[in-house]
Amino acid sequence: MLQHLIINSPLEQFEIISLISILAPIFGYINITLSNLSLYSIIILLIILSLHVLSNNENKILPSKWSIAIESIFTTINTMVREQLGKEIYLPFIYSLFFFILISNLIGNIPYSYTITTSVIVTIGLSITILIGVTILGLYLHKLHFFSFFIPSGTPLALVPLLVLIETVSYLARALSLGIRLFANMVAGHSLLKILSTFLYQMFNSSFIIAIFTLIPFTFFLGLCGLEVAVSIIQAYVFVLLVISYIKDAIYLH
Repeated sequence: MLQHLIINSPLEQFEIISLISILAPIFGYINITLSNLSLYSIIILLIILSLHVLSNNENKILPSKWSIAIESIFTTINTMVREQLGKEIYLPFIYSLFFFILISNLIGNIPYSYTITTSVIVTIGLSITILIGVTILGLYLHKLHFFSFFIPSGTPLALVPLLVLIETVSYLARALSLGIRLFANMVAGHSLLKILSTFLYQMFNSSFIIAIFTLIPFTFFLGLCGLEVAVSIIQAYVFVLLVISYIKDAIYLH
């Protein structure tokens, strides 16, 4: 177990490893495995539930700091949904998605933790699922008229096949771009911090004089850590903002 905690390569922190494996003597000896990905997914769920339980302000006259923070986030997401979609029916989904990505990103900034949004399986899985859901929503609301979304208005008849092909590829590319954007930003930031922290650790352990001068780049490293926290928040915001725009396209076909 200890060898998994000591990370030698910047990319090793993104590996999915098995923590517990049980061979269950049922249905042909099914192998039940608890990986770091599933463990942190459970932890993130518990954190989200705990935050909302702590922010419960029903029996208090003055709101707590947790309550103010959660209500501020809720108001921001609610404003985005109402302004862009005009319907609050999509608010629970957008709000849950934002909190899931936000806590997933933030918990990954803790040393020796695992960031599930650095797993392409999670990010691409989310984006593909969202695209399928948006497509089903568009077909449900507009039936066959939904396919007019792939033909820009005023298109000459001769160019229709080519433009339909281009628009279809562009539409399907959303599933990749949405997930890869989140995946790439989180992987790049965590890899940079890992490389710099390893370099600084070696400098601190070299000699006393070098360790004194290392305090200067160490302050920049702390600034990068703060920047990575900001990136974690921004990426969650950008992700749901793009999801809202995709839902808007499906509703209004533009």
